[in-house]
Amino acid sequence: MWREIALAGAAAAVWMAWAVRGKSSKVFGPSIWRGPRSSRAIALTFDDGPSEATPALLDLLAELEVKATFFLCGAAVRRLPEVAREIACRGHEIGNHSDSHAIFALRSPGFIRREIVRAQNSIIEATGQRPVLFRAPFGVRWFGLERALIELELTGVMWTAMGGDWRLPPDAVARRLLARASNGAIFCLHDGRQLRPYPDISCTLDAVRLIVPELKRRGYELETVSRLLRAPAKG
Repeated sequence: MWREIALAGAAAAVWMAWAVRGKSSKVFGPSIWRGPRSSRAIALTFDDGPSEATPALLDLLAELEVKATFFLCGAAVRRLPEVAREIACRGHEIGNHSDSHAIFALRSPGFIRREIVRAQNSIIEATGQRPVLFRAPFGVRWFGLERALIELELTGVMWTAMGGDWRLPPDAVARRLLARASNGAIFCLHDGRQLRPYPDISCTLDAVRLIVPELKRRGYELETVSRLLRAPAKG
């Protein structure tokens, strides 16, 4: 009997881990993790900004003629409102990435709602853009998130592939993402390192220099998440 109980407990733990962080899980609300497979387009997304390093990434994206989606943290926006405004002025899409980048697991619905609302208000005040997309910190969803997203008219977004640019060298990040390139893919990179000031994102910049030209060579268009989701079928 104890063996059966242990196996049931292990199975429940595995299921809960998938429910909380599985990219296709809808247990805590609907979540997008890729766009239409009918359109040859991919979305680049960047989390944890804005940071002091974000302007260098904006310059690189302009050089590569790419628009991306930036999931911003409210606390970082309040610290660097001018950088947040620059993201918007450059024509990129802005999403909500919570206020303090706290893990939502085991938090109350009230805490989760406050995190999202405070970030939403800070982003609107700094940029004039009202985010319509939300990405949970660390991709962790929890009870109360769905209700908050419905109330705030936000769409949850996960990713097709995570670059691992905070821990891997640029060539490994590029190989990891390029191996997952497919119609409608959403790639996750970072222009910040949680809320740390003056982060070193040289790996991210070098990886983007490798990834974007190769994706274009393969015939992919680089879109924001919202445009990717609306992309018409090609051919």
